Amino acid sequence: MAKVYLTGAGPGDLELMTVKALRVVREADVIIYDRLANPDILQEAKSGCEFVYVGKEDGRHIMPQDDINEAIYQNALKYETVVRLKGGDPFVFGRGGEEAAYLYERGVKFEIIPGITSAISAPAYAGIPVTHRGVAVSFRVVTAHESPNKKESQIPWENFKTDDTIVFLMGLHNLPKITKKLIEIGKNKDYPCAVISKGTTKDQLVVVGTLENIVEKAEGVPTPALIIVGKVVELREQLKWFEGHA
Repeated sequence: MAKVYLTGAGPGDLELMTVKALRVVREADVIIYDRLANPDILQEAKSGCEFVYVGKEDGRHIMPQDDINEAIYQNALKYETVVRLKGGDPFVFGRGGEEAAYLYERGVKFEIIPGITSAISAPAYAGIPVTHRGVAVSFRVVTAHESPNKKESQIPWENFKTDDTIVFLMGLHNLPKITKKLIEIGKNKDYPCAVISKGTTKDQLVVVGTLENIVEKAEGVPTPALIIVGKVVELREQLKWFEGHA
């Protein structure tokens, strides 16, 4: 009977894939992959493995999510081992829950293989710990890319007032709105923040600033990128280890 592996590919560095993820990629009859999964992973596939690209970018979807769900299902009818390869972790803003539910409703066996999320790995490669004793005892991960069909934001901005560290994923185009909202709820304009582009890869780029100037400083930074806000950003000067090692 066919089985679908909803698999986290990790943040970009191939060596951050899990052993289990690598094993199922090598066993796969078909790999359905997205834009954020490092394409070099596909070189690990066996001869004859089929590849289906379903990448999504702002304003340009190769395939809508409903069609992706159906494509996974149809491939499960055709192949024994189906790998749905997703950047980061399938359950961290990866729509993995929706895909799993779609398969469950149709009686298809599936397994979730977690991946290292960029929410913690990209800051780590930038020398920014999301928590640090005496600086931050908690962190929040937020999607900054909301559905355009929603008239009102679902992001509970008022709840962020006392957060130590906030990581915004998929939100570079919303950076002006994010900084404005955080200042409005009481964060100081000098509060430290950083933008990390293509984290954990050889093309990683880190821009450090404040809520007041990060929009200007990060202009032109390529996606994918995340935003991290908090005093932990100040630790980067001591802890940045990846520059020169990529």
